Amino acid sequence: MGQTLLRLAAERDDLRVVSAVAPTTADAGLLGQPFHPVTDLENAPDFDVAVDFSLPAAFEAILSLCAQRGAAFVSGTTGLAAQQQRALQAASRFVPVLWSANFSLGVAVLDDLVERAAAALKAWDCDIVEAHHTRKLDAPSGTALALGAAAQRGGADPRYASLRAGDIVGEHLVQFAGPGERIELIHRATNRDIFARGALHAAAALPGRAAGSYRLRDLLGNG
Repeated sequence: MGQTLLRLAAERDDLRVVSAVAPTTADAGLLGQPFHPVTDLENAPDFDVAVDFSLPAAFEAILSLCAQRGAAFVSGTTGLAAQQQRALQAASRFVPVLWSANFSLGVAVLDDLVERAAAALKAWDCDIVEAHHTRKLDAPSGTALALGAAAQRGGADPRYASLRAGDIVGEHLVQFAGPGERIELIHRATNRDIFARGALHAAAALPGRAAGSYRLRDLLGNG
């Protein structure tokens, strides 16, 4: 993901990468530019926003640096402990932060549609079916659970089903079924670049906003 972010950021006129952050053992040639090790972040150049797709062990150092420098923070790092989630909320009092399990702009739209559908279709059955490649271990997926949370905010009680087959990048279907009719809301990912593009969209749109915790859907139409 880090290499994809660097590649796609270079294609945008509204973003300029001032530094990559990587382990001390990283290959600068592979990254295509110099980098700062996570152990030396205090000497990183000035920046407006950090895009974090690291590991939980590196998460807090980057978040803390953003809070110290008043920079926005965009993160897709998963597996955060409860303490790290609390640190994210604490930082949102000082800087704008956005954490998401899925940075697809299409999924952000789907999240909004699911919540509205659930609110409008009271007492309808709600089922979420997700499909991914055979190497994906968690089930339901984080995105399916996030869509389920959107359905719950609208008043639905979602059920889940998971499929693991071939090299499926990611498919999510949210079905609302009532007497004699049903609605299906579907998102299919065919290329993993969409997740980096969504994170870069957030990186362009989040700086300059008031401190707080944001969702990707809050930034649609911006950046």
